[in-house]
Amino acid sequence: MEPLSQVPCSPDKTKIKRPEAEATVYLNFMKSHSCYEAIPISCKLVIFDTTLQVKKAFSALVANGLRAAPLWDSKLQRFVGMLTITDFINILHCYYKSPLVQMYGLESHKIETWRDVYLKSPTQFLISIPPQSSLFDAIYSLLRYKIHRLPVIDPESGNVLHILTHKRILKFLHIFGKNLPKPAFLKRPVQELGIGTFRNIATVHQSASLYEALSIFVERRVSALPVVDEQGKVVALYSRFDVINLAAQQTYNNLDITMQEAISQRTCCVEGVIKCYPDEPLDLVIDRIVKAEVHRLVLVDRLDVVKGIISLSDLLQALVLAPAGIDALLS
Repeated sequence: MEPLSQVPCSPDKTKIKRPEAEATVYLNFMKSHSCYEAIPISCKLVIFDTTLQVKKAFSALVANGLRAAPLWDSKLQRFVGMLTITDFINILHCYYKSPLVQMYGLESHKIETWRDVYLKSPTQFLISIPPQSSLFDAIYSLLRYKIHRLPVIDPESGNVLHILTHKRILKFLHIFGKNLPKPAFLKRPVQELGIGTFRNIATVHQSASLYEALSIFVERRVSALPVVDEQGKVVALYSRFDVINLAAQQTYNNLDITMQEAISQRTCCVEGVIKCYPDEPLDLVIDRIVKAEVHRLVLVDRLDVVKGIISLSDLLQALVLAPAGIDALLS
C-alpha cells in the first residue's frame, strides 16, 4: 500500500543551491506549469469504496486497464489511500502456501480488512496534490515519498481529477518542452552522468519460481525484474503490472511455476525489454523511454548482460531535482 500522509511543500528555497542557468531549464519549466495543465482531456478513473472485496477490486482494475485506484471510506467520508498492484503482490506473497491451498485472504478480504492487516494505522491521509500546484512540487512528492501515483484533488469539491504519474509528467515535458534550450549534459553518456542504478541490481533467473520473483518485489521494492539466463543475459522483463494479469487469468493459485513459464503465459500488456547502453547519450535514452511508453530501460553491455536499470524516477531526478540541489531518491 503506498505511503499515506499529508504532502508538504517542496524544500525551503533557501536550502537549494544556485545551479548554472543552463542546467535549470527543466527545473524552471516544471515550476512554471501546473498539475492541471498535465491532465489529459479524456482519461479513465475508477474509485473503490473500502468495503469492496479485494478480489473484485483487482478484477475491476484489470477490466479497466488501470494500475491503481483511490480508496473512499464511506464512514469517514474522505479518501484514505490508494489500492495498487503492489497491494496485490503483497497479498499473494502474504497468503500463498502452495497450489493445493486456497488463498482465503484474497478470496474473502474486503479492502478495509487488508488495510487493517497491512497498514496497522489505516486512518492516515492520502498523499495528494491540488491542481494549481506546480509540476515541480508533483515530482518532488512522487520521488520523496517513493510513490508511483499522485492523485490531483480539487480542494473545493474534494473530487479526484486525475492520477499523475512519472510517465505522464515526462511525456508532458517531451511534448511541450521541445523548444527549450538543450542543456549540454544531455549529450553526455548516461553512465558517466551516474543516472540509474548500477550496483546490486535486482534480477531473477528464468528457472526461479514466480513466488521467488514476488519475494524480490516485496523485499527490494522494485517495479520490474530483468529475467536472466545462465550467462546473466537479459531474456525478458517481468514487471509488477504482469502480476495483476494473474487476476485476469485466474492463475494466481499456482505461484510455483518457473519464470520462463510465467513469461510464456502472458497474454496482454507486455512491456517487453527496452535496452540501452552505458555509452549512449542522455537525450537518446529519454527519447527512447518516452516513445516506447515504458517505465524503465535495462542497461546492458554489448553481450546483453545486465549492468543497470534506468527508471523514470532516475530521469526526473536528474533533469528536474538535481539542478535544484535536491536528491529525493536518497531521502
